[in-house]
Amino acid sequence: MNITVERQPNCTARLRVEVPAEKVTGERKRILQAFTKQARLPGFRPGHAPGHVIEKRYGPAIVEELETRLIREAVQDAMEQENLRVLDIKAAEDTTHHPDGAFSFCSQLVLAPEFELPDYHGIPLQVPERTVSEDDVERELDGLRQRFADFTDITDRPLQDGDFAVLDYTTELDGQPVAEALEQSAGYIEGGEDFWFKMEEESFLPGFAAALAGATPGEQRAFTLTLPEDFPIDGIAGKDLDFEVTVKSIKDQVLPEWTDELAAQVVPGKTVEELRETVREHLAQQIERQLGELKVNQVIEKLNESVDFELPSELLTAETQGQADQLVEQGLGSGMSEEELASHQGELFAAAGQRARTNLKTEFILQEIARAEDIQVSDQELSVRIAGLAQQSKQPVKAFARELQKSGRLHGLKHSMLLTKTIDFLLDHAKVEAVAEPPATDDTDNPTSAHE
Repeated sequence: MNITVERQPNCTARLRVEVPAEKVTGERKRILQAFTKQARLPGFRPGHAPGHVIEKRYGPAIVEELETRLIREAVQDAMEQENLRVLDIKAAEDTTHHPDGAFSFCSQLVLAPEFELPDYHGIPLQVPERTVSEDDVERELDGLRQRFADFTDITDRPLQDGDFAVLDYTTELDGQPVAEALEQSAGYIEGGEDFWFKMEEESFLPGFAAALAGATPGEQRAFTLTLPEDFPIDGIAGKDLDFEVTVKSIKDQVLPEWTDELAAQVVPGKTVEELRETVREHLAQQIERQLGELKVNQVIEKLNESVDFELPSELLTAETQGQADQLVEQGLGSGMSEEELASHQGELFAAAGQRARTNLKTEFILQEIARAEDIQVSDQELSVRIAGLAQQSKQPVKAFARELQKSGRLHGLKHSMLLTKTIDFLLDHAKVEAVAEPPATDDTDNPTSAHE
């Protein structure tokens, strides 16, 4: 075969092939023989129909099979000859059967990026020295205890820090209701009825608690708050909002004392001390997961920083669209309207594009490391994983495996397991340094903390 590969930008190549007449003739003969053996034609015994009859009856199918075989073999030869790693083969173009019997065609190939692996042994990682303190346990227990809190009305004093206030409120922007001024929904910022608010500076909006300090039940207050410049709703970030607030009642939260009976309501069969130990174990597992995620993120970041290469534009476009769809779903799930999302379309696609590029780079780097280290997923490992997933979904293992195969997800599952094993390999060989936990930031200085 005469094979020419013209490499092009964005991990593509143009393949041109001319198959000599003798090879075409030989392959056609083999296909014709196969058709003859299988043909069932009136007036002829099976396998004995003349060639010209078979040609007349099955001509288009024979040509299609011939081209398919020649193209498949040519691509395989090109991959070996040019050492290509082909991700996708586009439909053949310019297919021509020449008068001398030769066959030629062209095809566009999508190639895996070529790059030199960075040094991935001993990647330096830093993780904070993080343990479960008694304060952590107490905070978690207090959160559990709040589920069983009672609230009593306060009528003999004004609103103060730590109280809960039940409010009705409305807002205006430039003398108009916020929704009218923005010509779109603004969610909770428009106003509310029977809104429960805890008197803490980090609650709701910066300055809101201070503006209500000292109010009494039934009192109405009007005040103006300036929203932060990075407020997450376009059109009102950095602007002044006028509030009309009615304090309907003041509530005092009464937390119950911890008893074995209360502990058993949280986790059946647990005493207070057993619940405390369960909370401690849960927090320790949470820290372990957080530190594990931190190490993985550092590995991915360092790998991406240490090497750069072109990515297949087709894959990048598809991955960007997938990431954009995820961001839209997240936005809708957090209460954003379609109009709000549309107004952030440029930022959304920029973020999606960055995520897509990082994801694809990471995947190609990990695949190349797996190849270099001969990391593989065995059939046994795959079977164990399928059995675990089947158990989670409460399906029979065989039926679940058939569904994975039928839906084409089996290859993706195995691929995901390979990448996970490769990351585990990198973590096992990393140089991990424990560092002091950075001081906690004061969320009261962060104008967006009340909305997170």
